[in-house]
Amino acid sequence: MKRVDTTEILGLGEYEGVRERFRARIIEEKKLRRVRLGDRASCVFENHDTALYQVQEMLRTERITKKSAVLHEIATYNELVPGDDELSVTIMIEIDDKDERDTFLSKALGMEKHVHLVVAGDRVPATWDPERIHEDHLSAVLYLKFPLGKALADRVRTKDVKIALAVDHPAYQASVDLAPQVVSSLADDLE
Repeated sequence: MKRVDTTEILGLGEYEGVRERFRARIIEEKKLRRVRLGDRASCVFENHDTALYQVQEMLRTERITKKSAVLHEIATYNELVPGDDELSVTIMIEIDDKDERDTFLSKALGMEKHVHLVVAGDRVPATWDPERIHEDHLSAVLYLKFPLGKALADRVRTKDVKIALAVDHPAYQASVDLAPQVVSSLADDLE
């Protein structure tokens, strides 16, 4: 999948002119790519467009214009873009009560090691950047990738395949079958 490139980045003024349309399109796209993973987590499957949106929004929010800072944001969010024959997901732990959330994040330490996709019956464990992992608690936002390999990626490309996302950590177990529109969107990413 194509990564975000500097030539795609709009200046702050130019972005303001197209932001509402771009934002509406990405929100609709994310709706097709968002799933609940049990009662404590939601997930968004990432792609080029979701990463581009995050870069543009970060530049806008932080009023970033310096070239080195723009390049840093691009590099940061390009980590979300899946590679060839790969899918990428952001998992957000959603617990409103701070004390309950903090307790859960301590108990769920290492959860990234327990997240996997099941594609046509084949289990694909998540991979992650070890630099984003805390030693004493789970991050409330996990950035994971699933290296499918060519054979499973080809199965997904057919758009006629059952895919489930699951976590089997001792402190949290959940599984969700991806709806056909999610599978179709992910298949489009692999083209």
